[in-house]
Amino acid sequence: MPKTDKSGNAKESELPSTLQRSDDKAKRTYAKAHDSAEEQYGDERRANQVAFSALKHTHEKVGDHWEPKEHKGPSDRQAEGGRDTDRPTAGGVDANASKKHLYELATRLDIPGRSTMTKEELVEALQKANNRKSAQARK
Repeated sequence: MPKTDKSGNAKESELPSTLQRSDDKAKRTYAKAHDSAEEQYGDERRANQVAFSALKHTHEKVGDHWEPKEHKGPSDRQAEGGRDTDRPTAGGVDANASKKHLYELATRLDIPGRSTMTKEELVEALQKANNRKSAQARK
């Protein structure tokens, strides 16, 4: 199912809920990448993977939505590779961001114990907090 209309705008009702709560750039990035991949591969699952990969180069997941990243580029080791890479993903958390940035996000999301966490622990805690916020927003 196409995620964009004839004008190239994202169809709100066709987007994942986290994107429905995100800015227009995130919506367009996901929708256009999805439609292009769907046309090229003819596989909905792969189109979703490609679309999220494209989105993770420009946005990071913060709570129940996506926000523009400070610096464009892959968000984690999985996103750095191609289709056949099999590395852990950070689920939208920009694991390549600085520890300071991750700490600031953890503060915004009120993650307990953040001041003593390593960078890897912050990434994991942010991922869990994002998942909780997204699940709460769907209710």
